Amino acid sequence: MAGSNILASTLNLVSQSLQIPVIIFLLIFAIGAIILLGGLIREYRHRKTVSNVKMKTLINSISNAKSQEEILNIVEGSELPTSMKNDLKEITDSNLDLESRIALAKKLVNSREKKLEKRLSYTDIITRIGPTLGLMGTLIPMGPGLAELGTGDIVTLSKAIIVALDTTVVGIGSGTITYVIRKIRRRWYNEYIANIDVLTDVILTRIKKV
Repeated sequence: MAGSNILASTLNLVSQSLQIPVIIFLLIFAIGAIILLGGLIREYRHRKTVSNVKMKTLINSISNAKSQEEILNIVEGSELPTSMKNDLKEITDSNLDLESRIALAKKLVNSREKKLEKRLSYTDIITRIGPTLGLMGTLIPMGPGLAELGTGDIVTLSKAIIVALDTTVVGIGSGTITYVIRKIRRRWYNEYIANIDVLTDVILTRIKKV
């Protein structure tokens, strides 16, 4: 029927018009995945880890500190990441009362947590959308390719298959790389937040007593 032919033609036009944007986004995601992988390697090389034994020693040292100045010296001399040191020193080296200091600590920890979550959000986008775009890039060229097969045009079909396979590989590859990056960073950041939470509680408890 004429109406169904018009709808089918319109649907095909819309589908085919998406091919170039899909390929462009896949290329962007592939480049983004490589950049994020480089960032992960750089972060690993500069990452400071604190073992459970060192954390226990640090907690004991802070718990036995006699003054805020001593706590500051302990934090400064520790092997903690610089960003964590800065937050802990800001909590310690303050003239606020205890309740206000607790509020400041919560704000600093929440702010740090949001920054880390924002860093993870970049990998989330590629992980979730990359494979979907890869599937779209697979299906879009196959329609015209199969149509040309009916006329015996093997060359057009082979080109469509190449495009379909390339987009599938790029989409799944980008998603896989960013998924692994996200899992590794999520473990690092959970450890970071857990450590700063514990040390913040220890410092606030000790300040209350000195």
